[in-house]
Amino acid sequence: MTRLVVGLGNPGSEYENTRHNAGFMTIDLLAHTLRAAYWKDEGGAKVSHVRLGDEELILVKPQTFMNISGKSVRKLADTYKVPVDEVVIVHDDLDLPEGSVRAKKGGGHGGHNGLRSLSEQLGGGDYLRVRIGIGRPPGRMDAADYVLQPLKGDASDRLAASIPTAAQCVMTLLENGVDIAMREYNAD
Repeated sequence: MTRLVVGLGNPGSEYENTRHNAGFMTIDLLAHTLRAAYWKDEGGAKVSHVRLGDEELILVKPQTFMNISGKSVRKLADTYKVPVDEVVIVHDDLDLPEGSVRAKKGGGHGGHNGLRSLSEQLGGGDYLRVRIGIGRPPGRMDAADYVLQPLKGDASDRLAASIPTAAQCVMTLLENGVDIAMREYNAD
């Protein structure tokens, strides 16, 4: 079986260390852990093929920017004949406390433009998700400014600390299913 594991983020060095790139950070760690040999440009994304047991995983970092990332994912799902319920999306989530990680199947986009694009392109939201909590912006700060703000110091450290947990959640979901991942990661 082939599965897509997609990290949401924005391409370019100016977005590397932002909350909105938590998905890219997780995919990079998974690529390292699973010994990805190389990245190639395909379907508007950086793609790397790896194995996890008997499964082929296609690690994906869309390069189309967050708001239209669904187009890239749709193209790759069609190319590799991956059904929507075998697509795993890793993304930042304003509605979760900073540093928390949750697994989920389906649901709405909750105002997240990357998820909105995915749901439009994939015909609904029945894909699997690993959500990385980034908390809400302070005061009256605009959510877009908050998620795209370059992180420094403690804020950068706190996001970096959640990435290994997110990567392990993805592995648990892939190896044991979403129900077990939800029991293990959604408990607190």
